[in-house]
Amino acid sequence: MSVPVDTATGPVPWVAMYHSVGDCSDDPYRITVTPERLDRHLTLLARWGLRGVSLAELLAARARGEGRDLAGLTFDDGYADFLTGALPVLRRHGCTATLFVLPGRLGGDNAWDPLGPRRPLLTADGVREAAARGVEIGSHGLTHVDLTRADDRALEAETADSRAALAELLGTDVAGFCYPYGTVDRRAVDAVRDAGYAYACAIDPGPLTGPHALPRVHVGQNDTAARLFLKHRLHRLRRRPVAGLR
Repeated sequence: MSVPVDTATGPVPWVAMYHSVGDCSDDPYRITVTPERLDRHLTLLARWGLRGVSLAELLAARARGEGRDLAGLTFDDGYADFLTGALPVLRRHGCTATLFVLPGRLGGDNAWDPLGPRRPLLTADGVREAAARGVEIGSHGLTHVDLTRADDRALEAETADSRAALAELLGTDVAGFCYPYGTVDRRAVDAVRDAGYAYACAIDPGPLTGPHALPRVHVGQNDTAARLFLKHRLHRLRRRPVAGLR
């Protein structure tokens, strides 16, 4: 998948970061929203004149000088409940999304989280099903490793090898990457760019902000209408325009 990213300078787009969509009764990391809460969030975006889309769609629109009525929707880790909890809500609202998965953990669980319940991850067939239903698939690394702590071989595996594994699984190019834990440094950004990704998502990359370190806003179960409104409005005030995003 080719995602055009030009060299113009413009405001960084608003990108929401979700994870699991299901039961949030035992959720120490606050990574889960219920389908009902996700439905409410997408309803609010529509009320504000915004439609949630994948990063590929958002960046392609921005490269054309369009897309100010679009917001990015991303889901990290590739939880199995994406198909049952998130996708029906997205389709009901006419939204698309980017799902960042871990090709080295397909069919496994969130073993990297020491607290909280074990949550199953999508199998290879589940990832292919999501892609067949219009979801953009990106890499979240091979096994969910902090790239800023990885040695050279691990860094290559988590970036280049994970992209190759997903391309083989899907039979198509993979444009996007998402830094595990949101941690990023110059070495990690360079590795992701060298691996051939068109863009990458972080959380708050500071001076590294650009097409290969896009900031995102964590969105959770506690985000009511007022909180989500503030997160959307404050984003533009906190993020300065950067090169590579029109």
